[in-house]
Amino acid sequence: MPTRALSTAALGMSAQQKKVDNIANNLANVNTTGFKRSSIAFQDLFYQNIEVSKRGHSENEPGRSVARLQMGHGAKPVATVRNFSQGSLMETSNPLNIAINGSGFLQVEMPDGSIAYTRDGNLGLDSSGRVVTQSGLPLADFIEVPENVQGINISKEGLVTATLSGDGGIVDLGQIELAKFVNTSGLSAMGDNLYSRTEASGLPIFGLPASEGFGGLEQGFLEQSNVDIVSEMVNLIQAQRAYETNSKMVQTTEDLMALTNSIKR
Repeated sequence: MPTRALSTAALGMSAQQKKVDNIANNLANVNTTGFKRSSIAFQDLFYQNIEVSKRGHSENEPGRSVARLQMGHGAKPVATVRNFSQGSLMETSNPLNIAINGSGFLQVEMPDGSIAYTRDGNLGLDSSGRVVTQSGLPLADFIEVPENVQGINISKEGLVTATLSGDGGIVDLGQIELAKFVNTSGLSAMGDNLYSRTEASGLPIFGLPASEGFGGLEQGFLEQSNVDIVSEMVNLIQAQRAYETNSKMVQTTEDLMALTNSIKR
């Protein structure tokens, strides 16, 4: 039936379009701090069992198998799979820039009091001296920097200290704690370099940097995105070719339908 081929090819084009959209998002975020690339997972759709001739088969041969004809109905995108592999580190020499070298997420307090998670360590100060993200969201560790500070040090283990001006000496400002998940791929992207936990990710596991499998903190560095431009371009070419093939299928099916109509006339 030609209409089945048309709908199957159309679904294939739609699926490949979503793959292209996802690749475009990866490439658009190639310079986004801590961004993790994603890919689209596909599944085939349901199948129609079509009865074929049983000529030559005897009812007295119940054990003899009969070949079955199954016609598929295309493909569908079912999930976005995010790759949380480590991105390269870029030195910035900014004391409020930290990169996580290994597993773990910084914890950020949202305006509604909930906690979000991020790999973006491009931090700064707000008007009250709190350490915040570039979106103005404070770290859940509530680290506040006094005015008379000459320098800030963040250790690999997440201990934050400050050197005060005059004879103030060195004071502790707080401890940065990381979170990780059993199924990191289950996190839900929120935008603004943030993720929220889901049932699939499980509950967060808390720990100090550079301990119990958590990554250490690197002060003065930022983690770059893990987007590989060459791989994305190869994926783009593959998606384009698949889209063109499905488009060609639509044209071929339309030609067959036109030929059939001409025979009837």
